[in-house]
Amino acid sequence: QVQLRESGGGLVQAGGSLRLSCAASGRTFERYVAGWFRQAPGKEREFVAVISYNTYTYYADSVKGRFTVSRDNDKNTVLLQMNNPKPEDTAIYYCVADLYAYSTNPQDYDYWGQGTQVTVSS
Repeated sequence: QVQLRESGGGLVQAGGSLRLSCAASGRTFERYVAGWFRQAPGKEREFVAVISYNTYTYYADSVKGRFTVSRDNDKNTVLLQMNNPKPEDTAIYYCVADLYAYSTNPQDYDYWGQGTQVTVSS
């Protein structure tokens, strides 16, 4: 079992920066794939970034070059550094984890956090 809790959301100006953090419980979290999805009002949940247990990463085209996902297995933490955010990045951001999935499909992930709101002002 893994429990995930996001923090770090809030209001940020376009072109600024924001860092989201996801704290995970579970003694074997270092073996899990982890990542981030987001959901804007009236839209479907969409993939943002994923990081494997051995730190391979993959990003949605919409955030590539601006967002960076990383993990600290000693602290059971996954981070999403958001640089140069745009108003279209406004959404609830969810941390996810799964023992096997390295996927852009939200249905492949067993564990989800509660989400943290990110609002980017223009």
